[in-house]
Amino acid sequence: MNNAPILIVAHGQPSDPQKAEDELALLGRALGALLPERAVETATLAAPGVMAKKLAALGPGGRVYPLFMAGGWFTRVLLPKRLAEAGAEDWHVLEPMGCDPAVHDLAVRIVAETGHVTQVVLAAHGSGQSPVPSDIAHHVAGLISARLGVAAQAAFIDQSPRLAEVQAKETGAVCLPFFAAPGGHVTQDIPAALAEAGFAGRILPPLGLDPRLPALIAAAVRKGALVCQEECRWRRP
Repeated sequence: MNNAPILIVAHGQPSDPQKAEDELALLGRALGALLPERAVETATLAAPGVMAKKLAALGPGGRVYPLFMAGGWFTRVLLPKRLAEAGAEDWHVLEPMGCDPAVHDLAVRIVAETGHVTQVVLAAHGSGQSPVPSDIAHHVAGLISARLGVAAQAAFIDQSPRLAEVQAKETGAVCLPFFAAPGGHVTQDIPAALAEAGFAGRILPPLGLDPRLPALIAAAVRKGALVCQEECRWRRP
C-alpha cells in the first residue's frame, strides 16, 4: 500500500516519557513532510496507552517503523503483541532502523566528515539475550574500518567488550553512539563509561540525530521491507 499510514515507534524513556515523546514527534513531522501521501504519527513504548491511541486514530492497514537499532524480541514479539492488543492485527512491522544498510553507510559518512580521526569507538547498547544487536554493531564498525582505513571497534553498555574497558586514549579518537535517540544512555551512561576508560577523544551526537536520517527512513518506508521473522545474526556483506 503506497499510502498506508505510518507509526514510528521508539523505546522511549520510562523516567521521562513525555520528553521522549516530544523528541520523537519532531522526527515524525520531518518524515511527514517527506511522505505527504501518508499519515505519519509517533509513539514510544514507555508512554502508557499512546501507541494504542495513535493506532486507533490512524485507522487500518498501516505500517510500524521501529526506531530501534536491531531486530529481535521487540520487533518480532512485543510489537505484534501490542498491535493485537490494540485491535490492529492488519498492521505490519517494517525492518528496524538499525538493520538498514543505508543507515550503516550513514555511520561511515558521519565519521568521514568528522575530520582527523585516528580511532573510532562505535558505542552500542548490546544485549545479554540475543547476539543480533552486537552483530550489527560489529558489522558497522567493520565497515568504518574497511572504508576509512582507521581502527574501529564496537563497545557496549550491556555486554562485553564494555565501553569502560576500551583502549582509546588518543586525542584523535571519536565515539559515535549507535543510538536512535538522545536518551539517558547517550547523555549519561556513555560519557561515564568512557571517562572510566580514560577516553581522550570526542563523543559525537548519536546517529539518530543526523539530519539526513528522515530521508533514509522515508526511503525505507517506501521500500516496505517487513521485519525478519527469523532469529538470525547479521549476515549481510
